[in-house]
Amino acid sequence: MAIGLSRKRGTGRHHNVLPGFNLTLGYTLIYLSLIVLLPIAAVFIRTAELSFSEFWEVVTAPRVLASYKLSFGASLLAAAINAVFGLLLAWVLVRYSFPGKKIVDALVDLPFALPTAVAGIALTALYARNGWIGQIVEGELGVKIAFAPAGVLVSLVFIGLPFVVRTVQPILEDLETELEEAAASLGARRWQTFRYVLLPILLPALLTGFALAFARAVGEYGSVIFIAGNIPLVSEITPLIIITKLEQYDYVGATAVAVVMLVFSFILLLLVNALQAWSSRSIGGSR
Repeated sequence: MAIGLSRKRGTGRHHNVLPGFNLTLGYTLIYLSLIVLLPIAAVFIRTAELSFSEFWEVVTAPRVLASYKLSFGASLLAAAINAVFGLLLAWVLVRYSFPGKKIVDALVDLPFALPTAVAGIALTALYARNGWIGQIVEGELGVKIAFAPAGVLVSLVFIGLPFVVRTVQPILEDLETELEEAAASLGARRWQTFRYVLLPILLPALLTGFALAFARAVGEYGSVIFIAGNIPLVSEITPLIIITKLEQYDYVGATAVAVVMLVFSFILLLLVNALQAWSSRSIGGSR
């Protein structure tokens, strides 16, 4: 029997635990090629019809540069806000019990289920000058949110919050409270416990949520155009620039702007992923 087993092992054939690996891998590559790689390649190919000077003129126009600043700046700021408040919300949902907790937990997923256009109309109705919140913020405090860059930020915070909460929440649920109790027994204060015990464990998940929220915010269109006001050089986002060029049948110009967005988004996400990998390695090395 042992001889038979050794002969089978010596044949050099590798048997996968799960059958159909080659077939599923082929389907996966075909799916990714059709859904992701080919559209991206088509954008670059269409942009290649422009010379470098023409491409540079399109992507550095004052109106386009202003839209880059608003889209990427507001997306980064919204993702940072969501990283802070998403962590707080996830902490409350995991560590505390209160009346209506299940309702609050369900409301976190509302931006996922709500159509983006409906979200934009609802936010505009709330933050406009005659809205419930706008009457106080703009009417009494003089801070304009709707039809201004601040409205873009509010919209991006709204649609990005669930990504952070749902990414951090499972880690908090698996986190043992004995770690905090041990730190407290050694004389650590609450901030020290959070800074040196909890944050290193939560940081990879927090960065993942940050990256997901940022990626969603950069390409957001439906919930932003209603509350932004779409004022050129003031509150006009880059996706709207692309849509405007498409409506004017300027397909090459639209793809040129899309290429810039794609490259910058990829670089930022690559940096976040590298930071996440470094954080995971540092946590693994400290254990």
